[in-house]
Amino acid sequence: MSPAPHKAIATVWRMESTRLIGGLMRLVRDLSLAEDLAQDALVAALEQWPQGGVPDNPGAWLMAAAKHRAIDRLRRNDMAQRKHEQLGVEQELHELLQAPDGEQLDDSVGDDVLRLIFIACHPVLSSEARAALTLRLIAGLTTDEIARAFLQPEPTIAQRIVRAKRTLTNANVPFEVPSAAELAQRLSSVLGVIYLIFNEGYAATAGDDLMRPQLCEEAMRLGRILVALMPREAEAQGLLALMEIQASRAAARVDANGEPILLLEQDRARWNPLLIRRGLAALARTEELGGGAGFYALQAAIAACHARARAAADTDWLGIAALYGALAQVSPSPVIELNRAVAVSMAFGPAAGLVIADALQDEASLANYHLLPSVRGDLLAKLGRRGEAAAEFRRAAALTRNTREQALLSRRADECEVSRQ
Repeated sequence: MSPAPHKAIATVWRMESTRLIGGLMRLVRDLSLAEDLAQDALVAALEQWPQGGVPDNPGAWLMAAAKHRAIDRLRRNDMAQRKHEQLGVEQELHELLQAPDGEQLDDSVGDDVLRLIFIACHPVLSSEARAALTLRLIAGLTTDEIARAFLQPEPTIAQRIVRAKRTLTNANVPFEVPSAAELAQRLSSVLGVIYLIFNEGYAATAGDDLMRPQLCEEAMRLGRILVALMPREAEAQGLLALMEIQASRAAARVDANGEPILLLEQDRARWNPLLIRRGLAALARTEELGGGAGFYALQAAIAACHARARAAADTDWLGIAALYGALAQVSPSPVIELNRAVAVSMAFGPAAGLVIADALQDEASLANYHLLPSVRGDLLAKLGRRGEAAAEFRRAAALTRNTREQALLSRRADECEVSRQ
């Protein structure tokens, strides 16, 4: 197969696989079977599209192909079943044949993908298993990408996903819309999953692009559906506010060649004013609901400080440092502390930030986290310690799997070394 058709099929698969699995799950009520059928449809596409071309509606094509394979499986199974069981099989065949290809049925959640998230966030699973499984199903992330998002070893995540699927199957979890009470119970996990999907889209773990815009768009779409479903949930509003404001910078984050542009160097005229207004409105609703001190609301408030600054020099770094301090109290973590180090350095000088960053060097969960040496490199460079800064930038470049970040970090290391001469 030539590279062009293969790339087109890969793109279609990234865009359609989640909806395909969600739609199939609704039809066959079995997660493993739904995934198998989706993969069968992908194989059919790989066989047929290079000769016939990508269809006008690839999602509907994939669904139709998956349904035909489901029907074939049911008919094969029927061969071994007793006569009185045939009615059930025939009813399943009828339902599969009648189900529209590539279309979605109405329900109170209103979206197969969001419903799939709620199913994967079932209380029978641990919180870690819920997030890992949903990131695999919904965002299409690899186990390696999920492992890096969680700062966990890849085999641990792989085993977690396998066990989660087995647990859902053994518990006979139905593919149905949870009740209102159950929705509320699962909300925290669902918000966490949408947040991680957005983060992977905003700063891709690996690959040749700094961002994966389709993941950001999918996360925001799910966030808007969730807010419409649960309009008085402050944290849902807070997450939506955060995503809208962060996404507003997308066009300014890379240059014409796709190279990263650091926040303080971005052309703010390219920030999307509509997304900023929408994000600030969602943040205001969060505060009206009494959720201004929530995990997502605090991050949205930090993003809002940047959005409100007409120029980088106008940024309220004292306010941002204070917000990170509050965030560290609400949800203490090494990553939040590292972000606080950056804010403190901008508010009180690089030496103050370096003290915080240095205290994280023995944190096991950050051992392979490229942003720790990246931040330390930046702070050391500002303090004139160019040799140490170059070494940190080199270490950060070796740790990241994103080629755009690798190039930026290597360039900064080179600059530090040149300035020493």
